[in-house]
Amino acid sequence: MVRLLALSSYFYQSFVAILLIFALGYLLDPAQYTTYSLMTATSQFAAVVAFEWIQLAGQRFLSSSSGDDALRLRSSLFSALALSALALAIVAGLAAIARAQSTGLIGLGLAVTIVQGATDLHYMAIRVSGRLTPASVLMICRSTCLLLGAAAGAKWYGTAESALLGLLAGHVLGLAAGSIVDRKRPGWSPRQTTRSDLSAFARYGMLASGASVVHLSAPILIRFLIVGRFGIASSSSAGFSMALDLLQRPFSVLLSAIHTISYPDVVARFDNDTRAAARAAATDLFDLAICSTALMLGGLIAFIPDAARLFVPSALAQSFITVTPSVAIFYFLHTHLQATLALIPHLEKAAMRLIVVAACQLALIALFFLAGGAAGLSATATLLGAGLATALVIGFASGPTIRFGAYPRPALALSAIAGAALIAGLVLLPSDPLPWLLAKATIAAFVTAATAWGGNLLKL
Repeated sequence: MVRLLALSSYFYQSFVAILLIFALGYLLDPAQYTTYSLMTATSQFAAVVAFEWIQLAGQRFLSSSSGDDALRLRSSLFSALALSALALAIVAGLAAIARAQSTGLIGLGLAVTIVQGATDLHYMAIRVSGRLTPASVLMICRSTCLLLGAAAGAKWYGTAESALLGLLAGHVLGLAAGSIVDRKRPGWSPRQTTRSDLSAFARYGMLASGASVVHLSAPILIRFLIVGRFGIASSSSAGFSMALDLLQRPFSVLLSAIHTISYPDVVARFDNDTRAAARAAATDLFDLAICSTALMLGGLIAFIPDAARLFVPSALAQSFITVTPSVAIFYFLHTHLQATLALIPHLEKAAMRLIVVAACQLALIALFFLAGGAAGLSATATLLGAGLATALVIGFASGPTIRFGAYPRPALALSAIAGAALIAGLVLLPSDPLPWLLAKATIAAFVTAATAWGGNLLKL
């Protein structure tokens, strides 16, 4: 049941993120929404650059530690967070001096990034210590605060700055809730920080996070190129930005949930048990990750058009619906390249390989975009080209996983693919009147439940 609660908390986060995107699409005009979207994307990028290496090092080193070693590692992690926050503040100050954006936007983006990084690290320390239930409850509370804060700010003032201020308030409340629920954490004692720990974190974490930065650059590159083509104030740019915002979250959130549940056990078995035990744990992770995201892809293709007709403003709906399938396919492939295929290199601490793979993906996407622009292809065709480039990199990057011998059970993978295709095919059926939509949702739920039950994906 703990696994089910953890998954539910991540699904709730995904649902809240989708709801927030739809809400802000109504509450902000297209120019303000596009500004908000670009600033949150930039903030996420800054969070990855500044703090992702600490998160990755914490997950890798804390998962197999205990006792005094865990306390020392945790203190070193939060010292690293403080140093990274200081460096990020210096960079933001230089950007403000150069006036790359308005000072208010830069300040808000910096504050959101730092508080989010601190909260994420706090929650991660709770999760890997075996306290998955309070961590899941905290993530649910923070998501609710983010939704209410950003929506209230946009409703009252109707600007990107007010929505960002609401996000900041949500993160602050989430950090405060974590301190109340788990008063022993974060357990930061600067005296316990050691230079050797910081060096180990940097050697592994910075290389691994470098790969994350390059991976994150791919959708950011796509976003800026498409927005540059249509103009920041156009409804096409806002609809496309909404599709990118909306469809990034479900895959990344679901895979984050699965790694939260399974990754510490995989690391512990890899470090402290036999290779066969580690292979079995990794196989379970791959089963859950690939099958659940395949079914999610089918559901997004089937039901996003219905959601768009209900929730997306009419000025944005057509461009949003047009690009949705290609964006969903791209993010399905992109997140698996970034997370699933990176599992074995992370276990083996082969972080340089991750950077090479990410750089190859970014280079191929840029090449496909240049070719698409020269050929005058539409945004949908260009996005499909980005998905094809990512699929090619997946094929070439799967060697370590195959050699390790961990991959999804073939029968289960085929059943998930068939189920995803069946669910996606529901898009061809009408959704009006309401009983048709309910029937489609029932079929999708039945196929998902049957696949999960048949494969025992949740290990209930």
